[in-house]
Amino acid sequence: MADATGFHLKGSAPERYEHYVAPLMAPFVTAAVEAADLFPGATVLDLACGTGFAARAAAAQAGPTGRVAGVDLNEGMLKIAVACHPRLYPDIEFTPAPADDLPYPDRAFDAVLCQQGAQFFADLDAALRETARVTRPAGRFVATVWSHLDDSPYFVAQREAIEEYGDPAAVAAFESAFEGVDRLTAAVDRAGFHDTTRQALTFTITLPPLEEYVPGHFSATPWGQNIAENGDDQILVRTARTVIDRLPDNTTAFPFTATLVTATR
Repeated sequence: MADATGFHLKGSAPERYEHYVAPLMAPFVTAAVEAADLFPGATVLDLACGTGFAARAAAAQAGPTGRVAGVDLNEGMLKIAVACHPRLYPDIEFTPAPADDLPYPDRAFDAVLCQQGAQFFADLDAALRETARVTRPAGRFVATVWSHLDDSPYFVAQREAIEEYGDPAAVAAFESAFEGVDRLTAAVDRAGFHDTTRQALTFTITLPPLEEYVPGHFSATPWGQNIAENGDDQILVRTARTVIDRLPDNTTAFPFTATLVTATR
């Protein structure tokens, strides 16, 4: 979902990402779009757009006179983004490109959104400089990154399962998803944005039945793919069982916490 060393999915995983990650992202996407303070006719970039969660939500706010673009290095994710683009909205232009070399002119966008992507950028400063370049004066930058994983019981259980079944690369890839808040706000300031804010957002999210959801969710992540590639055909089932056994019984509703970062160009 990001640049050369970031969040990459292979094969049919992008399609599973669209299905299994959507429940986790939905309330945070809504919060990010609301924080961007979009308006009819707005020009918006979804940076590291993945399968287009934020781009679709932004297009609904920008309306038929607006323009929305999505950029991501993973072409498999972009294929799903194109396939899932509702035709009720203005066209969303999805383009493969790295975050630190954006194919847009200076001051092209009223707002840039980055939903759970910034923590995976190999060169965060370069990506934020490019973001500042394509944002108009007084335009908005809005991003979400996961807060410390201990704030989200589902992710704590995932970490324990990955430590049991994954190799060090899988553990490192997973933990990198929760290390972005301080780096992001510092890079935003260095890039020339101002009035930077950060706000912890916690939503209780009801997941589908866990026996089906957890292995599916694992299969839509780089760390899950790592485990699958290094084990037998039942390894993700056993990994998922470890997650489920570490979660409270009789519920599929769990709190998830992310940090919302906003800034003005």
